[in-house]
Amino acid sequence: MSTAFDLDAFLPYRLSVTSNLVSRLFARRYAEEFGLTIAEWRVIAVLGADGTATASAVRARTGMDKAKVSRAVAGLEARGLIRHVAHRGDRRLDPLALSAAGRRILDAIVPRARALEAELFATLPPGTREALEDALHAIARRATVMGAGPGDGPD
Repeated sequence: MSTAFDLDAFLPYRLSVTSNLVSRLFARRYAEEFGLTIAEWRVIAVLGADGTATASAVRARTGMDKAKVSRAVAGLEARGLIRHVAHRGDRRLDPLALSAAGRRILDAIVPRARALEAELFATLPPGTREALEDALHAIARRATVMGAGPGDGPD
């Protein structure tokens, strides 16, 4: 006996597809002008929000896997957009921070990011944004309680 499976109604699939569509849309709007990958933008965004963070903290905050964060950090360092802040001689524990050039890129992208977010939310009926944000937080909390951890799967 075969059990029917509606992939388009399966929550993980729908979240993944939607996330990928929005990320690609955003990437198209900044990739050419700023030369950033999605992963590099996420690292810059975390450092802009938190001030400094280790690569492990970036991984935990974004859910990206270790290799993706490593490549993004290496690329941003090579371009002089982020820097290590010395910490007890172990470079792996050194917090990362935006350089002045990285801060300028963040300052240029943030208004565009907010405009894109507003454009996407404009399609929702009034009050839906808050409900969506509450639902996403609840799903994330539940997934964490159930054992999901940062970088455990696709990002």
